Amino acid sequence: MNTRVASVDDAPDVAGGTTRRAAAAAGVLFGAAVAPECFVDDAYCAAVAEHFSMIEPENALKWAAVRPSRDVFDFAPGDAVVRAARANGQRVRGHVLAWHAYNPGWLRRGRFEPSELCHMLQHHVETVAGHYAGDIFAWDVVNEVFADGASGRMRASMWYDRPGIGFAGQGTRYVEQLFRWARAAAPDALLFYNDDPSRSGSTATAMLGMVADFLHRGVPVDGVGLQLHLDLATDLPQLEDELGQFGALGVELHVTELDVAIPTDAARQPVNAHDLERQADIYRAVVAACLRLPQCTAIQTWGVDDGHSWIPTFSHDAFGAALLLDASYRRKPAYRAVADALEAAAALRGAPGPTQ
Repeated sequence: MNTRVASVDDAPDVAGGTTRRAAAAAGVLFGAAVAPECFVDDAYCAAVAEHFSMIEPENALKWAAVRPSRDVFDFAPGDAVVRAARANGQRVRGHVLAWHAYNPGWLRRGRFEPSELCHMLQHHVETVAGHYAGDIFAWDVVNEVFADGASGRMRASMWYDRPGIGFAGQGTRYVEQLFRWARAAAPDALLFYNDDPSRSGSTATAMLGMVADFLHRGVPVDGVGLQLHLDLATDLPQLEDELGQFGALGVELHVTELDVAIPTDAARQPVNAHDLERQADIYRAVVAACLRLPQCTAIQTWGVDDGHSWIPTFSHDAFGAALLLDASYRRKPAYRAVADALEAAAALRGAPGPTQ
Protein backbone atom coordinates (compact mmCIF):
# COMPACT_ATOMS: atom_id res chain seq x y z
CA MET A 1 0.00 0.00 0.00
CA ASN A 2 1.26 3.45 -0.89
CA THR A 3 0.68 6.22 1.61
CA ARG A 4 1.99 9.73 1.57
CA VAL A 5 2.61 11.43 4.88
CA ALA A 6 1.19 14.93 5.00
CA SER A 7 0.49 17.38 7.76
CA VAL A 8 -1.08 20.78 7.97
CA ASP A 9 2.42 22.28 7.88
CA ASP A 10 3.03 20.64 4.48
CA ALA A 11 0.06 22.40 2.89
CA PRO A 12 0.43 25.72 1.08
CA ASP A 13 -1.07 28.89 2.54
CA VAL A 14 -4.85 29.02 2.79
CA ALA A 15 -5.03 31.79 0.21
CA GLY A 16 -4.03 29.33 -2.49
CA GLY A 17 -4.12 26.16 -0.50
CA THR A 18 -6.03 23.08 0.38
CA THR A 19 -9.43 22.27 1.78
CA ARG A 20 -7.63 20.33 4.48
CA ARG A 21 -5.81 23.36 5.81
CA ALA A 22 -8.81 25.66 5.41
CA ALA A 23 -10.97 23.19 7.36
CA ALA A 24 -8.42 23.02 10.17
CA ALA A 25 -8.53 26.80 10.44
CA ALA A 26 -12.34 26.59 10.67
CA GLY A 27 -12.16 23.97 13.41
CA VAL A 28 -13.82 21.20 11.41
CA LEU A 29 -12.79 17.99 9.72
CA PHE A 30 -12.93 17.77 5.94
CA GLY A 31 -13.01 14.25 4.56
CA ALA A 32 -13.67 11.82 1.76
CA ALA A 33 -14.92 8.29 1.37
CA VAL A 34 -12.00 6.21 0.12
CA ALA A 35 -11.52 2.88 -1.65
CA PRO A 36 -8.54 0.98 -0.19
CA GLU A 37 -8.11 -0.98 -3.43
CA CYS A 38 -7.04 2.36 -4.98
CA PHE A 39 -4.12 2.74 -2.58
CA VAL A 40 -1.88 1.13 -5.22
CA ASP A 41 -2.23 4.40 -7.17
CA ASP A 42 0.33 6.97 -5.97
CA ALA A 43 -1.68 9.89 -7.37
CA TYR A 44 -4.80 8.74 -5.52
CA CYS A 45 -2.87 8.42 -2.26
CA ALA A 46 -1.32 11.85 -2.71
CA ALA A 47 -4.74 13.42 -3.27
CA VAL A 48 -6.17 11.68 -0.19
CA ALA A 49 -3.29 12.95 1.95
CA GLU A 50 -3.22 16.48 0.59
CA HIS A 51 -6.86 17.50 0.62
CA PHE A 52 -8.52 15.67 3.53
CA SER A 53 -8.17 15.48 7.30
CA MET A 54 -10.67 12.62 7.66
CA ILE A 55 -11.29 9.47 5.62
CA GLU A 56 -13.99 6.81 5.68
CA PRO A 57 -14.11 3.40 3.97
CA GLU A 58 -16.66 3.76 1.17
CA ASN A 59 -17.58 0.06 1.08
CA ALA A 60 -14.90 -1.86 2.99
CA LEU A 61 -16.82 -2.04 6.28
CA LYS A 62 -20.25 -2.81 4.86
CA TRP A 63 -21.51 -6.32 5.53
CA ALA A 64 -20.82 -7.74 2.05
CA ALA A 65 -17.18 -6.66 2.27
CA VAL A 66 -16.30 -7.25 5.90
CA ARG A 67 -18.22 -10.52 6.40
CA PRO A 68 -17.83 -12.81 3.39
CA SER A 69 -19.29 -15.74 5.34
CA ARG A 70 -21.17 -16.13 8.59
CA ASP A 71 -18.11 -17.12 10.60
CA VAL A 72 -15.44 -15.06 8.82
CA PHE A 73 -14.64 -11.35 9.17
CA ASP A 74 -12.25 -9.75 6.68
CA PHE A 75 -10.74 -6.65 8.25
CA ALA A 76 -7.81 -6.29 5.83
CA PRO A 77 -9.34 -3.51 3.64
CA GLY A 78 -10.63 -1.57 6.64
CA ASP A 79 -7.29 -1.94 8.40
CA ALA A 80 -5.60 -0.50 5.30
CA VAL A 81 -7.72 2.63 5.66
CA VAL A 82 -6.74 2.95 9.32
CA ARG A 83 -3.03 2.59 8.45
CA ALA A 84 -3.31 5.23 5.73
CA ALA A 85 -5.02 7.62 8.15
CA ARG A 86 -2.29 7.12 10.73
CA ALA A 87 0.40 7.83 8.15
CA ASN A 88 -1.40 10.97 6.99
CA GLY A 89 -2.42 12.30 10.41
CA GLN A 90 -6.13 11.84 9.64
CA ARG A 91 -9.22 10.77 11.58
CA VAL A 92 -11.32 7.75 10.51
CA ARG A 93 -15.12 7.52 10.37
CA GLY A 94 -16.76 4.09 10.30
CA HIS A 95 -19.48 3.19 7.80
CA VAL A 96 -21.80 1.26 8.41
CA LEU A 97 -22.85 -1.35 11.02
CA ALA A 98 -26.31 -2.09 9.58
CA TRP A 99 -28.03 -1.22 6.30
CA HIS A 100 -30.80 -2.73 4.19
CA ALA A 101 -28.45 -2.87 1.17
CA TYR A 102 -24.94 -4.20 0.34
CA ASN A 103 -25.45 -7.39 2.32
CA PRO A 104 -23.77 -10.70 1.36
CA GLY A 105 -25.67 -13.42 -0.46
CA TRP A 106 -25.39 -15.88 2.42
CA LEU A 107 -27.19 -13.37 4.62
CA ARG A 108 -29.82 -12.27 2.08
CA ARG A 109 -30.71 -15.85 1.13
CA GLY A 110 -30.56 -17.28 4.63
CA ARG A 111 -33.69 -18.53 6.35
CA PHE A 112 -33.12 -17.10 9.81
CA GLU A 113 -35.52 -16.81 12.70
CA PRO A 114 -35.71 -13.33 14.29
CA SER A 115 -33.92 -14.51 17.43
CA GLU A 116 -31.09 -15.99 15.35
CA LEU A 117 -30.79 -12.85 13.21
CA CYS A 118 -30.81 -10.70 16.36
CA HIS A 119 -27.91 -12.65 17.84
CA MET A 120 -26.03 -12.46 14.53
CA LEU A 121 -26.47 -8.69 14.26
CA GLN A 122 -25.42 -8.10 17.84
CA HIS A 123 -22.32 -10.25 17.29
CA HIS A 124 -21.53 -8.27 14.13
CA VAL A 125 -21.79 -4.90 15.88
CA GLU A 126 -19.69 -6.09 18.81
CA THR A 127 -17.04 -7.65 16.58
CA VAL A 128 -16.64 -4.87 14.01
CA ALA A 129 -16.97 -1.89 16.34
CA GLY A 130 -14.81 -3.68 18.90
CA HIS A 131 -12.08 -4.38 16.35
CA TYR A 132 -11.78 -0.67 15.56
CA ALA A 133 -12.16 0.65 19.12
CA GLY A 134 -9.66 3.49 19.48
CA ASP A 135 -9.13 3.77 15.70
CA ILE A 136 -12.56 4.90 14.50
CA PHE A 137 -13.78 8.05 16.23
CA ALA A 138 -17.33 8.04 14.83
CA TRP A 139 -19.66 5.37 13.43
CA ASP A 140 -22.62 5.47 11.12
CA VAL A 141 -24.55 2.92 13.14
CA VAL A 142 -27.35 2.47 10.62
CA ASN A 143 -28.42 3.95 7.26
CA GLU A 144 -31.74 4.86 5.72
CA VAL A 145 -34.29 3.09 7.91
CA PHE A 146 -37.21 5.08 6.47
CA ALA A 147 -38.99 4.09 3.26
CA ASP A 148 -38.45 5.98 0.02
CA GLY A 149 -41.24 8.30 -1.05
CA ALA A 150 -43.51 10.57 0.91
CA SER A 151 -44.67 8.23 3.67
CA GLY A 152 -42.02 8.53 6.36
CA ARG A 153 -42.81 4.93 7.30
CA MET A 154 -40.20 2.37 8.33
CA ARG A 155 -38.49 0.65 5.42
CA ALA A 156 -39.18 -3.05 5.01
CA SER A 157 -35.85 -4.81 5.47
CA MET A 158 -34.24 -7.93 6.83
CA TRP A 159 -33.44 -6.08 10.06
CA TYR A 160 -36.91 -4.63 10.58
CA ASP A 161 -39.48 -7.15 9.36
CA ARG A 162 -38.03 -9.62 6.79
CA PRO A 163 -37.87 -11.38 9.23
CA GLY A 164 -36.48 -8.65 11.50
CA ILE A 165 -34.65 -9.04 14.80
CA GLY A 166 -37.78 -9.26 16.91
CA PHE A 167 -39.12 -5.70 16.72
CA ALA A 168 -41.25 -5.82 13.56
CA GLY A 169 -44.11 -3.32 13.78
CA GLN A 170 -42.47 -1.45 16.66
CA GLY A 171 -41.21 1.52 14.68
CA THR A 172 -37.65 2.56 15.45
CA ARG A 173 -37.19 0.05 18.29
CA TYR A 174 -34.67 -2.02 16.32
CA VAL A 175 -32.67 1.13 15.54
CA GLU A 176 -32.59 1.94 19.25
CA GLN A 177 -31.25 -1.53 19.94
CA LEU A 178 -28.47 -1.05 17.39
CA PHE A 179 -27.36 2.16 19.09
CA ARG A 180 -27.31 0.49 22.50
CA TRP A 181 -25.19 -2.38 21.16
CA ALA A 182 -22.86 0.06 19.43
CA ARG A 183 -22.37 2.11 22.61
CA ALA A 184 -21.45 -1.01 24.55
CA ALA A 185 -19.00 -2.13 21.84
CA ALA A 186 -17.40 1.29 21.21
CA PRO A 187 -17.98 3.43 24.32
CA ASP A 188 -15.61 6.19 23.18
CA ALA A 189 -16.90 6.54 19.60
CA LEU A 190 -19.50 9.04 18.44
CA LEU A 191 -22.62 7.28 17.16
CA PHE A 192 -24.54 8.68 14.16
CA TYR A 193 -27.76 7.97 12.34
CA ASN A 194 -27.01 8.44 8.62
CA ASP A 195 -29.61 9.35 5.98
CA ASP A 196 -30.43 11.78 3.18
CA PRO A 197 -33.07 14.33 4.23
CA SER A 198 -33.27 15.55 0.64
CA ARG A 199 -34.92 12.23 -0.37
CA SER A 200 -38.24 13.76 0.71
CA GLY A 201 -39.69 16.11 3.27
CA SER A 202 -41.16 13.17 5.11
CA THR A 203 -37.72 11.58 5.41
CA ALA A 204 -36.35 14.71 7.06
CA THR A 205 -39.37 14.85 9.40
CA ALA A 206 -39.00 11.19 10.34
CA MET A 207 -35.28 11.62 10.99
CA LEU A 208 -35.87 14.64 13.20
CA GLY A 209 -38.61 12.86 15.12
CA MET A 210 -36.59 9.72 15.72
CA VAL A 211 -33.49 11.52 16.95
CA ALA A 212 -35.52 13.83 19.19
CA ASP A 213 -37.27 10.80 20.69
CA PHE A 214 -33.96 8.99 21.24
CA LEU A 215 -32.48 12.02 22.99
CA HIS A 216 -35.56 12.33 25.22
CA ARG A 217 -35.36 8.68 26.26
CA GLY A 218 -31.59 8.48 26.70
CA VAL A 219 -30.81 6.35 23.64
CA PRO A 220 -27.10 6.92 22.94
CA VAL A 221 -27.22 8.88 19.68
CA ASP A 222 -24.50 11.52 19.37
CA GLY A 223 -25.13 12.88 15.91
CA VAL A 224 -26.83 12.87 12.54
CA GLY A 225 -25.02 12.12 9.29
CA LEU A 226 -26.47 13.99 6.32
CA GLN A 227 -25.80 12.27 3.02
CA LEU A 228 -26.69 15.12 0.60
CA HIS A 229 -26.34 13.51 -2.81
CA LEU A 230 -27.34 16.61 -4.78
CA ASP A 231 -27.58 17.84 -8.38
CA LEU A 232 -27.78 21.18 -10.16
CA ALA A 233 -31.54 21.45 -9.48
CA THR A 234 -31.07 21.40 -5.70
CA ASP A 235 -33.46 23.68 -3.81
CA LEU A 236 -30.90 25.49 -1.65
CA PRO A 237 -33.31 27.48 0.55
CA GLN A 238 -35.16 24.27 1.46
CA LEU A 239 -31.90 22.47 2.16
CA GLU A 240 -30.62 25.30 4.33
CA ASP A 241 -33.89 25.26 6.29
CA GLU A 242 -33.53 21.51 6.87
CA LEU A 243 -29.94 21.94 8.06
CA GLY A 244 -31.18 24.50 10.58
CA GLN A 245 -33.79 22.06 11.87
CA PHE A 246 -31.17 19.39 12.43
CA GLY A 247 -28.91 21.94 14.12
CA ALA A 248 -31.73 22.70 16.56
CA LEU A 249 -31.57 19.11 17.83
CA GLY A 250 -28.27 19.98 19.53
CA VAL A 251 -26.42 16.84 18.41
CA GLU A 252 -23.31 16.85 16.23
CA LEU A 253 -23.86 17.15 12.49
CA HIS A 254 -21.61 15.55 9.89
CA VAL A 255 -22.21 16.01 6.19
CA THR A 256 -21.21 12.48 5.30
CA GLU A 257 -21.85 11.87 1.60
CA LEU A 258 -21.72 15.17 -0.24
CA ASP A 259 -21.59 15.28 -4.03
CA VAL A 260 -23.23 17.45 -6.69
CA ALA A 261 -23.92 15.56 -9.92
CA ILE A 262 -23.81 17.24 -13.33
CA PRO A 263 -25.89 15.92 -16.27
CA THR A 264 -23.83 14.28 -19.01
CA ASP A 265 -24.79 13.21 -22.52
CA ALA A 266 -24.39 9.95 -24.39
CA ALA A 267 -21.28 11.22 -26.16
CA ARG A 268 -19.66 11.88 -22.76
CA GLN A 269 -18.80 15.45 -23.76
CA PRO A 270 -16.90 17.47 -21.15
CA VAL A 271 -19.14 19.36 -18.77
CA ASN A 272 -19.49 23.03 -19.59
CA ALA A 273 -18.24 26.01 -17.61
CA HIS A 274 -21.75 27.14 -16.65
CA ASP A 275 -22.53 23.79 -15.02
CA LEU A 276 -19.21 23.78 -13.20
CA GLU A 277 -19.94 27.23 -11.77
CA ARG A 278 -23.45 26.20 -10.72
CA GLN A 279 -21.93 23.15 -9.06
CA ALA A 280 -19.44 25.39 -7.27
CA ASP A 281 -22.25 27.65 -6.03
CA ILE A 282 -24.11 24.66 -4.56
CA TYR A 283 -21.02 23.30 -2.82
CA ARG A 284 -20.26 26.75 -1.41
CA ALA A 285 -23.82 27.21 -0.15
CA VAL A 286 -24.00 23.78 1.50
CA VAL A 287 -20.67 24.14 3.28
CA ALA A 288 -21.45 27.68 4.39
CA ALA A 289 -24.92 26.71 5.65
CA CYS A 290 -23.57 23.80 7.65
CA LEU A 291 -20.73 25.81 9.15
CA ARG A 292 -23.09 28.51 10.32
CA LEU A 293 -24.25 25.88 12.81
CA PRO A 294 -21.90 25.21 15.74
CA GLN A 295 -23.08 21.59 15.69
CA CYS A 296 -21.48 21.06 12.25
CA THR A 297 -18.09 19.49 12.97
CA ALA A 298 -17.25 17.51 9.81
CA ILE A 299 -17.95 17.63 6.08
CA GLN A 300 -17.14 14.76 3.74
CA THR A 301 -17.43 14.16 0.00
CA TRP A 302 -18.53 10.75 -1.22
CA GLY A 303 -15.34 9.93 -3.06
CA VAL A 304 -11.98 11.52 -3.78
CA ASP A 305 -12.22 12.44 -7.47
CA ASP A 306 -14.52 12.17 -10.47
CA GLY A 307 -12.66 9.13 -11.77
CA HIS A 308 -13.64 7.11 -8.70
CA SER A 309 -17.13 8.49 -8.10
CA TRP A 310 -20.13 6.17 -7.81
CA ILE A 311 -22.39 8.62 -9.69
CA PRO A 312 -21.76 7.57 -13.35
CA THR A 313 -22.33 3.87 -12.63
CA PHE A 314 -25.37 4.46 -10.43
CA SER A 315 -26.97 6.85 -12.95
CA HIS A 316 -26.03 4.76 -16.01
CA ASP A 317 -23.88 7.65 -17.23
CA ALA A 318 -26.72 10.17 -17.07
CA PHE A 319 -24.76 12.15 -14.45
CA GLY A 320 -21.12 12.57 -13.50
CA ALA A 321 -18.35 15.03 -12.57
CA ALA A 322 -19.81 15.25 -9.07
CA LEU A 323 -16.73 15.87 -6.91
CA LEU A 324 -14.18 18.60 -6.20
CA LEU A 325 -11.31 17.00 -8.13
CA ASP A 326 -11.55 15.82 -11.73
CA ALA A 327 -10.41 12.39 -12.88
CA SER A 328 -6.82 13.68 -13.13
CA TYR A 329 -6.99 15.07 -9.56
CA ARG A 330 -7.09 18.67 -10.78
CA ARG A 331 -9.03 21.16 -8.65
CA LYS A 332 -12.37 22.23 -10.10
CA PRO A 333 -14.22 25.51 -9.43
CA ALA A 334 -16.13 23.70 -6.68
CA TYR A 335 -12.85 23.06 -4.86
CA ARG A 336 -12.09 26.77 -4.63
CA ALA A 337 -15.70 27.45 -3.61
CA VAL A 338 -15.45 24.98 -0.71
CA ALA A 339 -12.10 26.43 0.37
CA ASP A 340 -13.62 29.92 0.29
CA ALA A 341 -16.55 28.81 2.46
CA LEU A 342 -14.18 27.15 4.94
CA GLU A 343 -11.99 30.26 5.09
CA ALA A 344 -15.03 32.45 5.71
CA ALA A 345 -16.16 30.13 8.51
CA ALA A 346 -12.68 30.26 10.04
CA ALA A 347 -12.88 34.04 10.18
CA LEU A 348 -16.28 33.89 11.91
CA ARG A 349 -15.55 31.01 14.25
CA GLY A 350 -12.03 32.06 15.21
CA ALA A 351 -11.35 28.37 15.68
CA PRO A 352 -7.87 26.89 16.28
CA GLY A 353 -8.78 23.77 14.30
CA PRO A 354 -9.34 20.13 15.29
CA THR A 355 -6.53 17.72 16.04
CA GLN A 356 -5.19 16.50 12.72
